Amino acid sequence: MNLSETERSRLCAILAKYEAEPEVQQMRSFIQHGTVTTYDHCKNVARVSFWLNRRLNLGADETALAVGALLHDFFLYDWHGNRNFTGLRHLFQMHGFAHPLRACRNAQLYFQINEKEQNIIASHMWPLTLRHVPACREAVIVCFADKFCCVIESILRHKNNVEICV
Repeated sequence: MNLSETERSRLCAILAKYEAEPEVQQMRSFIQHGTVTTYDHCKNVARVSFWLNRRLNLGADETALAVGALLHDFFLYDWHGNRNFTGLRHLFQMHGFAHPLRACRNAQLYFQINEKEQNIIASHMWPLTLRHVPACREAVIVCFADKFCCVIESILRHKNNVEICV
C-alpha cells in the first residue's frame, strides 16, 4: 500500500491549509488508539482513503475525501477520561456515539466544509451511529478506511509513530 510521489504531493496540497491551523494541530495532544494520536490516526485514514480511491478507481471527489478524512475525528478532547457506563439513558452520549457530530460541529465552526464533507465526518462511525448513514461514496470510503486503520493501530498499539504505509 504505497502512494506514489505525485499522489502524496496531491494529498499534501489538499490538506496543507487545514494542517496549518492550530485547532487541527491540537489533535496531536490526544491519543486515539494505543500510542497513536488523533492527528496521526486522521492522517492515516486520509492516506488509506486516498489510496483506496486511486487504486480501486472509485471516482471520489479527492478534496472532499481528504478533508473529510482529516477532520473525521476533529472532536478535540480526551475521550479516555470518563469511561463509566451510566445506563441506557446515556448510551448515545458516550464517545463512540457522540464524537462524530461533535467533530462535524467543530469542522463547521473552524472551516467552510461542504455537505459532502459533513456527511463524511458525521457518518464515519456507521453502523454504530445508525441514524447517520454514509450518503456518498466518499463517506463509505472513509468509514471503511477508519475501521481498517483502527484495527491496524490497535494491533500495533505498543509501537511508537504507527503510520499506515501508503
